[in-house]
Amino acid sequence: MAIHLSFLGAAGTVTGSKYLVENEGSTILVDCGLFQGFKELRLRNWAPLPFNPHRIETVVLTHAHLDHSGALPLLTKRDFPGHVFCSRATADLCGLLLPDSGHLQEKDAEFANRHGFSKHKPALPLYTEQDARNALKILRPLPFDQDNSLSGGATIHLRRAGHILGAASVQVEWAGRRIVFSGDLGRYDDATMVDPVEIDRADYLVVESTYGNRRHPKLEPEQALLDAIGNTTHRGGTVIIPAFAVGRTQSLLYYLERLKESGRLINVPVFLDSPMAQDASEIFCRDVADHRLPPAVCRRACAVAHYVRSVDESKALMENPMPKVIISASGMATGGRVLHHLKRYAPDPKNTILFAGFQAGGTRGAAMVAGADSIKIHGNYIPVRAEVRNLDMLSGHADAGEILRWLRGFKTPPKTTFITHGEPAASDALRVRITEELGWRCVVPEHGQKVELE
Repeated sequence: MAIHLSFLGAAGTVTGSKYLVENEGSTILVDCGLFQGFKELRLRNWAPLPFNPHRIETVVLTHAHLDHSGALPLLTKRDFPGHVFCSRATADLCGLLLPDSGHLQEKDAEFANRHGFSKHKPALPLYTEQDARNALKILRPLPFDQDNSLSGGATIHLRRAGHILGAASVQVEWAGRRIVFSGDLGRYDDATMVDPVEIDRADYLVVESTYGNRRHPKLEPEQALLDAIGNTTHRGGTVIIPAFAVGRTQSLLYYLERLKESGRLINVPVFLDSPMAQDASEIFCRDVADHRLPPAVCRRACAVAHYVRSVDESKALMENPMPKVIISASGMATGGRVLHHLKRYAPDPKNTILFAGFQAGGTRGAAMVAGADSIKIHGNYIPVRAEVRNLDMLSGHADAGEILRWLRGFKTPPKTTFITHGEPAASDALRVRITEELGWRCVVPEHGQKVELE
């Protein structure tokens, strides 16, 4: 009985995660994410889906980030007949991320049409907010650490992966084979998130490699934040932190609260200008099983910032000259309110643009971290004269050493380990390390590649 595994995203790149498992006409899709970054990748979102939605019986999500969940509305637009399984927290967070994604795409299309800078006449959204809300209707939450039988004879099992609230590694048992998808692995000993749970056995393993060629700096996150904020406010500037609304924002709030509570950061107001991040923080404080923080600590952390809800409040904040910290989505500066803050603050050398994690190639964040002297926003080039820093130690992704630590939890080597979800250099570096240090057979698959699992 042949099982086939196809790599339809997150192969040669960190985004667009989609893995199709097929067994004699039955199919399971693990993740259904959007491509982000370089234009040639983003154009894949507009291409026909690389499978027939009517033949997909089940989707399983590892977590809620859009590069893993953001293409679900494209399935429901095409009358996908099945269900989407995920953890409870992932379903809750998708309830924020997916409608917001559709809303932003509608607003971006409207803005482009109003100002006439799109090459498309008219510019259209990839999907709408209503398309996204339709997708939420087919989410089916599952508990962690429990076997769950599917109609096609497969069994799926979710284990906590750290990274963000609700993130899971997915184990698929089907026709006598065990296939494990790591999902995005979190950090060990992270201040807010739980450690990734190790797994003892897999016949085939698909493992992420976002930081497969890097080691996170051994610096104290609180001190790094304090240094960046102190240096900026001393010269009368503002710190803009583009942060993922889910995950990094809550960690940043925790560290900032500790700095204020200890008296190391005083007289510097903190603003959270992202309604979605505010809603995600409420979920974070409610869903205490998936992170380390006691409820009281969580509430204090989420209360450290002044919440900016309305557009008018956001505009007023930009006109306020006082030194301050503004946290705003998105984390790679690909959209959202942070773009307006970048237009206002990036041209002034008094200010600092402070990134807090991985920046995918082709994004504004990657360009700024690499030293770009200007970035394109809403059809215009904005000079970047502000100081730009990236605090990698704040990343929610395991580095190469932590990935190897997780892999050493397997008692026997998988028959094949497929290395995905990384830029080519990172994936190949991890392949070399796994081969040399563990002696495992490793493959770095190409986009669209289909393999038979013996």
